[in-house]
Amino acid sequence: MVMYAKIRRMYFREKQSLSAIARKTSLSRNTIKKWLREPGGSETKYRRNQTAKIVTAFEPWLLACAQG
Repeated sequence: MVMYAKIRRMYFREKQSLSAIARKTSLSRNTIKKWLREPGGSETKYRRNQTAKIVTAFEPWLLACAQG
């Protein structure tokens, strides 16, 4: 995530305060504190639930058409 890296750079390199970062990014100070407490290389990971796609019902027919 770009915002995660931006916050860490603003805090550690540019030595900006949590309040200044919160004003610039429109994130809460609690979120910024949480992201700064995490280890350096860990970014938040989002996982989507596996859902059936619309094409799934027609997959055998599409494969048959593609082959011949």
